Amino acid sequence: MNGEEEFFDAVTGFDSDNSSGEFSEANQKVTGMIDVDTSKSDRVGKIGERPPQENGVQNYRSGLRWSFQELSKITMPIAFNEPLSFLQRITEYMEHVYLLHKACRQTQPLERMQSVAAFAVSAVASQWERTGKPFNPLLGETYELIREDLGFRFISEQVSHHPPISAFYSEGLSQDFLFHGSIYPKLRFWGKSVEAEPRGTITLELLAHNEAYTWTNPTCCVHNVIIGKLWIEQYGTVEIVNHRTGHKCVLNFKPCGLFGKELHKVEGYIQDKNKQKLFMIYGKWTECLWGTDPVSYEAFKKQERRGGHPRKAKLVRGPLPDRSLGRKFDFLLG
Repeated sequence: MNGEEEFFDAVTGFDSDNSSGEFSEANQKVTGMIDVDTSKSDRVGKIGERPPQENGVQNYRSGLRWSFQELSKITMPIAFNEPLSFLQRITEYMEHVYLLHKACRQTQPLERMQSVAAFAVSAVASQWERTGKPFNPLLGETYELIREDLGFRFISEQVSHHPPISAFYSEGLSQDFLFHGSIYPKLRFWGKSVEAEPRGTITLELLAHNEAYTWTNPTCCVHNVIIGKLWIEQYGTVEIVNHRTGHKCVLNFKPCGLFGKELHKVEGYIQDKNKQKLFMIYGKWTECLWGTDPVSYEAFKKQERRGGHPRKAKLVRGPLPDRSLGRKFDFLLG
């Protein structure tokens, strides 16, 4: 390389949102790094030249052209993937489709909401111990599944490449329900974990009752992606709304906490349009759900709080002591 050869800063190409080749402000401003302003032609020099000057003051870099935020877009090793497409993975939402058939047969809106809530929780249960990442579909790729034995047909399609958006549509073979929506996972890399926030609304229509339910799945986090044993947790609040009757189910997927006591736990309630609590729900999204009336549930929680310190008294844990007070939902996992 001779002394007259010019040199330029490398363009990473990570910012695929910016097709003009310019970089976003977030990529240019990185604390503690250096940056060079190439908007002026006199800033790009030759090897051996001193940095350009303005008013007698030399201008040095104040930041790099890329940031650590772009680590989330680095290609992961093939061993991290499981041998199926994300479009195939979506069909696992229908694993407990009998809950939808059951909701269609029920006459009371409260009972229908219970079955719909159990179906919404069971849709994420298949992710337990599923630490592999499905392959990204190609734009326009489709996947179709027809299960006459379970009474539904399902089709999914990759409708956008950047951002990646997958759309799906399912219907009951008896014309009893429609289930459709789109999924746009927002990934965040936190060093030791990867968090997937599922954006996009899921809609369920019970045709016989002229009802539409909508909700969004909880956030999924995969821990120990660099070293250690991979494990998954779901956390966040899921709100299921019946747009015809005004009933709402609020489910709180609890984070595991410091000692893992809340791992896999789900607690919530069903309320009417006047915000009066009608039914309490609790359990684990990896196992089963239980339900009872608010009075019995509050009595149980008070008894649990009166247990005192663990060193002085044994705390009451798990389901209600009197199982006759509660009714177990019909989805059993594992």
